[in-house]
Amino acid sequence: MQDKNNNSRAVFFVSNSTGITVETLGRSLLYQFSSTQFESHSLRFIDTTYKAKEAVNTINKLANETDSRPIILSTLIMPELRDILATAQGLYLDIFDTFIASIEEEIGCDAKLGMGRAHGIIDDDYYTERMDAVNYSLKTDDGVAANKYSQADVILTGASRTGKTPTSLYLAMHYGLKAANYPIVDDEIDSHSLPASLRNYKDKVFGMLVTPERLQSIRTKRRPDSQYASLSQCQYEIRQTETLFQQENIPYFDVSSMSIEEVSSNIMNMMKIRSRTFLP
Repeated sequence: MQDKNNNSRAVFFVSNSTGITVETLGRSLLYQFSSTQFESHSLRFIDTTYKAKEAVNTINKLANETDSRPIILSTLIMPELRDILATAQGLYLDIFDTFIASIEEEIGCDAKLGMGRAHGIIDDDYYTERMDAVNYSLKTDDGVAANKYSQADVILTGASRTGKTPTSLYLAMHYGLKAANYPIVDDEIDSHSLPASLRNYKDKVFGMLVTPERLQSIRTKRRPDSQYASLSQCQYEIRQTETLFQQENIPYFDVSSMSIEEVSSNIMNMMKIRSRTFLP
């Protein structure tokens, strides 16, 4: 049985589709409670009464096992499915209910909720743009195809395992940005200058740092008991890359305690500031 005093709570993200909406908003909300550890569970494609009842059984089972009420965040569309989910043994929060009624009242128009409407392809050009951006980010991941950097909207750089790849893909998927990423390796760190592949695109480059302890933790999962994952190596690489960013006047920030949404938002803001800086 889970100890009620260990500050850990189960959270269920329930959706009739992919769950992107409820998970993105839900995680942003839960991030505000940094002293609490959340155990996330995603229940996707809940689009029949049978699946809704199975979801309730899953939630109730965990509630009984842990002796703690789960938090249930939902974006189910069908009223009958929402009614079923509301019977679960937890704090049930319907995200659509929270916002839709107020918007309806404000604009004087009823919402026309539909299955999958939140992710419908309304703008084919925008969808194509995002898919092209994702393909570009995959092809230029981890320093590959640096000859295509002229096409990049942004290039992320930093020591290995500082979160460049997931951030690049998030920027591509959600903002349609062609985001490349380039890891700065030992030889380049020791040179004390921007790698040759990046020099001609300096106005697109943004640096990412994490604390040495965070970097050690990430690398240890990948290569335990290696020099690559040693604290001394991590300290050296972070110190040297930060010095490099400062010398080359590369915008950078520490992403150690940020969600991928926050990191991406920061980069978007930095891009806007930089673009304004270079306006005539």
